[in-house]
Amino acid sequence: MHISFMLNHTPVTLTNAPPTTTLLDWLREKRGLCGTKEGCNEGDCGACTVMVSDTDGSKPLNACILLMPQINGKHVTTVEGLASGDGKLHPVQQAMVTHHGSQCGFCTPGFVMSMATAHLNGETDHDTALAGNLCRCTGYAPIIRAAKAAQNAPVPAHLKSLPLPQASPQESFQPQNADALAALYTAHPDATLIAGATDVGLWITKQMRALDKVIFLNACADLRGITHNAEGWHIGAMTTIAQVERSLAPHFPGLGRMLRRYGSAQVRAAATLGGNIANGSPIGDGSPAMIALGATLHLRCGEARRTMPLEDFFLSYGKQDRRAGEFVEAISIPAQADTLHCYKLSKRFDQDISAVCGCLNLPVLDGKFHGTRLAFGGMAGTPARASKAEAALNGQSVSRATIDAAIAALAHDFAPLSDMRASASYRMKAAQNMLLRAYLDITGTQTDLHAVQP
Repeated sequence: MHISFMLNHTPVTLTNAPPTTTLLDWLREKRGLCGTKEGCNEGDCGACTVMVSDTDGSKPLNACILLMPQINGKHVTTVEGLASGDGKLHPVQQAMVTHHGSQCGFCTPGFVMSMATAHLNGETDHDTALAGNLCRCTGYAPIIRAAKAAQNAPVPAHLKSLPLPQASPQESFQPQNADALAALYTAHPDATLIAGATDVGLWITKQMRALDKVIFLNACADLRGITHNAEGWHIGAMTTIAQVERSLAPHFPGLGRMLRRYGSAQVRAAATLGGNIANGSPIGDGSPAMIALGATLHLRCGEARRTMPLEDFFLSYGKQDRRAGEFVEAISIPAQADTLHCYKLSKRFDQDISAVCGCLNLPVLDGKFHGTRLAFGGMAGTPARASKAEAALNGQSVSRATIDAAIAALAHDFAPLSDMRASASYRMKAAQNMLLRAYLDITGTQTDLHAVQP
């Protein structure tokens, strides 16, 4: 592995380093930069947060599941690089001191890096920016006060324009475009594709798996981005969840609210929509929403391409309709009015895995439901549509009686399992209640607990 990047304004070039080394391990073991902490080592606690900058701007990322090839050609800023050359603290560092935002200090560097990245980007929704950082002793009130106190301070000059190095070309495991990826993956169909590494990273840090052959997709610029025209939206597989949220939330606010709870700011900045789908998790939040929107999946193997309705991609638990050497190239959504209702049920509001995710697309024509698409995660071995409940709705008037009939039909669509997150009966009741909640939303009843006035 040959990669080039900037670390706190200093150029770094590595040769022959293992491609599955995490940035966290390299910083601490090879560079002696121990401000970046190892907490959960799975992207949940935020103690390892660093700032990664490229031509798309700066974003907070979890160094514990960020693999070294992913920073090729980028600028990494750690907590050691926040203060200016004369030793003056960054505004968020000074605010943390002033407002007593630290006790044991273990989590503090990660909080500071998330705060500094948000400060650089002009973000003032501090609860969202810090949802991926956990503190066990200080509590969050003084940290939020510090973030608010620093939000209007000028960005330090040394962080305004971060230099970027020329990335080291690595066609052997880091193709530069989709054509090169198609050729490489066809030649090595047994390789592991790595997009954002928010899932694969845990194979390395938690399962201790040795990945002999890997192909990184992050240099494929032509697999990133969203185009919107009269026909709908075309989303490249390497488009991050954060980008999907920014682009689609204005058109589908319910989707935006759900994606706001997808992992954390650090996870959303790395995780990709294509990776979330290709992973095939029955509790991945991206797939139910895309299915409810009638998404089409675009697959590529070499020069051959094929498409399918997204729901047909998931065959059974852990098995998808993806051939050897074939990868997800894009997802497309047809143009439509916003009739989408997305509900995520989890034990924590922020940064938690869904027990049930329900995405209900409920168009109404002449006072009747028409062309409904109901998709759920957590209710079966795959993300799936509720065809019987859909049939109970289509052509029927928008009424409580219709919804009650669909609720009864939903019991015949799924046979959910019980696990550590929820029992089977709880999952079924929760999914049925999501139908009722959507009806209440449609008919103007306030259901958002965060909007209810005390």
